Amino acid sequence: MQGVMNVMPSPVLPHPTSYRHLRTRFEPQYGALWCYLAPQPRACFSFEILEELRRFQVKIERSAEDGGKGWGVRYVILASATPGVFNFGGDLALFIRCLKENDPETLHRYAKACIDVLYAHAVGFHLPVTTISLVQGDALGGGFEAALASDILVAEKQAEFGFPEVMFNLFPGMGAYNLLQRRIGMQRTERMLLNGKLHRAEELHAEGVVDILAEEGRGENAVYEHIVRQAGKRNAQQAILQVRRKLRPLVYEELLEVKEIWVDTAMRLGPRELRLMERLVNAQARITPSAPVPITPPRTGSA
Repeated sequence: MQGVMNVMPSPVLPHPTSYRHLRTRFEPQYGALWCYLAPQPRACFSFEILEELRRFQVKIERSAEDGGKGWGVRYVILASATPGVFNFGGDLALFIRCLKENDPETLHRYAKACIDVLYAHAVGFHLPVTTISLVQGDALGGGFEAALASDILVAEKQAEFGFPEVMFNLFPGMGAYNLLQRRIGMQRTERMLLNGKLHRAEELHAEGVVDILAEEGRGENAVYEHIVRQAGKRNAQQAILQVRRKLRPLVYEELLEVKEIWVDTAMRLGPRELRLMERLVNAQARITPSAPVPITPPRTGSA
């Protein structure tokens, strides 16, 4: 590992002050567009970060239309700027307010915003783009869903994954079932959604949920190594992804149908579940995002 990282402007990237909850970087020699989640004040998916993520995605979609094949982005990598945390998932503070105020409409809007972001990423923006999730810490609930939405899931060994929603009598309703069952089947998916356990990255790698397992602190390297390995067979790789998306499609309308079930289930929660959510919100608030550590990609070819 040597040399200086080559970071250049891209039509996809806005002015640095355009985002409050995201940090982006484009590396043209790899065609790699990095998107770091940096949500404030908690490492969860608020309305604000969802709006920024969708705006980021629309930039990708429109830049492809405007720039044709010369636009340069071949990989979109979702990572986190919060040490030890990929993402905690849903905005529990919002859920609590909606339940206390009997406001299912806001929950519907929130769930749809989550689905819109997840679906665009999961289908690769309908472009010849490979999506990658890099998980270096806890990916829980909606954070786990977001990680699963990528074509390739890279995780460091210390990372942990889980769906804790069952602890407060709920389930992850914005794509977890749809995405996970495609990797490990229906029965194993339902057990994972209902057991509330944390699963180590090594365990999920053995099961086929995690695609690439990296040593602690080597996740970025693993991403670059994968890109370099695929450089000579990108045409075949994209064809395989096309086949996968054709034969095992993620159907947007099905996600919306599950959303209805999720909102109905959430609105039936009681005081006990609300108290537990409040404790989790307080615990999440003690972890704050920081700047991502600068990384230097390997100088071994180009993708």
